[in-house]
Amino acid sequence: MRNISLLDHELIPKHEILATDELQTVLNHYQIDKEQLPKIKSTDPIIQEIGALEGDVVKISRKSQTAEEGLYYRLVIK
Repeated sequence: MRNISLLDHELIPKHEILATDELQTVLNHYQIDKEQLPKIKSTDPIIQEIGALEGDVVKISRKSQTAEEGLYYRLVIK
């Protein structure tokens, strides 16, 4: 049986774990602390697939009809 990645589905946006320097840039831009970001549970299937751990911040890149691409950030929680 072939393993199918959830990320290969056309309706699932790109998810990636932010590097520390990119995270700091985002937090500085929005003038917030990491804990103020919207949350996503560590049990989410996509979070498990990309190997994100509690405390990581995930960048989600969604296609947008008005802006071509929308970026969203989520803090992984337990």
